[in-house]
Amino acid sequence: MTTSAPPPRPHVRLGFAGFWDSFDPRDNYFTRLLGRRYDVEVCDRPDFLIHSCIGKGRHDHRRFDCVRIFYTGENVPADWLSTDWAFTFEHDPHPRHVRLPHWPFYVDPRALVKPAEVDVEGIVAAKRRFCGFVVSNPLCHVRNEFFRRLSRYKPVDSGGRVMNTLGHRVADKRAFLAECRFTIAFENESHPGYTTEKIVEPMLVDSIPIYWGDPLIGREFDTRSLLSAHDCQARRTSALLDELVERVVAVDRDPDLLRRMLALPWLRNNRVPSSVDEDRVLEQFARIFATPVEPVARRRRGLRLVGLDRVPDAVGSLRRRLRRKWRQWTCKEESRFSTCSRWGTG
Repeated sequence: MTTSAPPPRPHVRLGFAGFWDSFDPRDNYFTRLLGRRYDVEVCDRPDFLIHSCIGKGRHDHRRFDCVRIFYTGENVPADWLSTDWAFTFEHDPHPRHVRLPHWPFYVDPRALVKPAEVDVEGIVAAKRRFCGFVVSNPLCHVRNEFFRRLSRYKPVDSGGRVMNTLGHRVADKRAFLAECRFTIAFENESHPGYTTEKIVEPMLVDSIPIYWGDPLIGREFDTRSLLSAHDCQARRTSALLDELVERVVAVDRDPDLLRRMLALPWLRNNRVPSSVDEDRVLEQFARIFATPVEPVARRRRGLRLVGLDRVPDAVGSLRRRLRRKWRQWTCKEESRFSTCSRWGTG
């Protein structure tokens, strides 16, 4: 008796542009995910280009006439004048957009689903440090100020480039955070939907995140298991940070409350959020590959020939830079910490 061979998987010619320096075009979140259903060929003349917005290569996608798919882990929206489809952190109802936060690039979402029985006593016994802080970007003044304020209660162990207290940078961030009861897990900016690996890395090692960033974080995470600035009542930045410090102190001084929090699920309903469900992402890619569209690169070929296709991107870049400078200026004014644009939002 012979068995028939499985049908060949569909062939997809894929390219990448505008990603970070350590990004491997042949082995990454997208190639591994698409490899489940497709025969993926990464090449220089792709039929579909996944492009991002990082560094000197952020404009490289404009050299390609194929279907463009925008992806970002930064607080940058899709530019529909230069891309055909998009995966971003935004809660955007655009028909060719799907929400996909950045953190699955670093953490398997299924690893955050807690078992029915949690060894809380074992977790508590492993925590020999009060709070950890591992940050390389010094520009978030709200985050820096919270570090200073919490450190007035107890020393916070900083193992990164910013405000380092250890005298060296930690070699293994997760191993370091595993020793901490709490982790300062502030994003670089605050914006609805903007969720990165900063909140999930401490969760992986059972360190309670002290969070600021996505005001809608409760849609996908169980905020009873973390300390979120977005659950505080205060609205002025100074009062908000003080209130958040008070919440940390309350948990740190109440061992029973600490144990109850550690027993709670990290994810809402202890289920992988639909936004990072791999089957859902694959379904969107199947739709992209099957939908005939005239690529925006060809529709705007005339503008590209005279260089005008760069104008919307340049305007957007200028707007983001001015907004970032405004945040930095207003938050520096709060070194007297009286006022700041709400939560430092972008």
